[in-house]
Amino acid sequence: MTTGKNEPTTTAEETPENKTDLVVAEGTAAEETDTAEDAATKKAGCIKKIAIGVFLLGLIIFVIIDSQTNRWVLSGLVAFLEWVQNNVVAGVFGFMALYFLATIFFVPGSILTLGAGFVFSAALNSLGWGVLLGTGAVWVGASLGAIVSFLLGRYLFRSWVGVLTEKYTIFKALDNALMDKGLRIMVLLRLSPIVPFNVLNYMAGVTGVQLWHYAVACVAMLPGTIFYVFLGASAGSLTAISGGMDTEGDTDEEGPVSARVTIIIVIVGVVFSILAIAVTSYYAKQELNKILEQDKPEEENEAEKNPGDGDDEEKAQGAVAKSEEGFM
Repeated sequence: MTTGKNEPTTTAEETPENKTDLVVAEGTAAEETDTAEDAATKKAGCIKKIAIGVFLLGLIIFVIIDSQTNRWVLSGLVAFLEWVQNNVVAGVFGFMALYFLATIFFVPGSILTLGAGFVFSAALNSLGWGVLLGTGAVWVGASLGAIVSFLLGRYLFRSWVGVLTEKYTIFKALDNALMDKGLRIMVLLRLSPIVPFNVLNYMAGVTGVQLWHYAVACVAMLPGTIFYVFLGASAGSLTAISGGMDTEGDTDEEGPVSARVTIIIVIVGVVFSILAIAVTSYYAKQELNKILEQDKPEEENEAEKNPGDGDDEEKAQGAVAKSEEGFM
């Protein structure tokens, strides 16, 4: 008999088991989609890093080759400095912008630093104000360029260095030392005039040095900047600053840096470089000891939790040996 009421029917789609399978399938599909998107994002990021790296490397190679051959870059810098001398107000901002770019693209900054002292002193007809304005323009341009170079180095190469720090304890200790004591180390390196300025900017970005430590340490560039700007202000002409290069490429005048000054610069640079290496080694050793001390309790805890692991391994090896004898 029929009651006239439709009894609820349970279909295969409405069962709890099928609903669970559907949810699991949807979750798996979402995870696969996220994985594919992450892989595509990583690939795009890697391609972008390679493109930026190749572009920078190409410019650096061009600057190096040009400095030994045609010297187009040097001629352009001298012409720019002459323009700055005749246009002081606009020249200050243009000079900072050019120094910023020169720092990023590995253009030697010595000609600009020395040239700043000469052109600003000549334009203002005052040694003191020329050195002050030249120092400010050089320091601002160099500091901004150094920070951008630092960030580029971190963006391009930091992930690769991270693999080394995880794999090798000594790299991890050195990285931790630079992360904690980066301000002291960077100040010593900035005080050394023989440490390559442009190279240090990118190398610091690769390490664990904190950005604010690095930025504050740029203040330590001021003593060297003032010294070189003053030397430039004492030069007789831009030709002397650029190495006495005339239209035929001969050198007729001595540069502003005498042999005695060069020796002093080298000695000071060596002293501060040795101090920087000593400080880095000292803090790296401390960090290495900390890491080793942290690893010891973990190993001891694992040994306490699994005291029979050694016996089990011996038993397993004996069983394997017996099984091999059975096959013989």
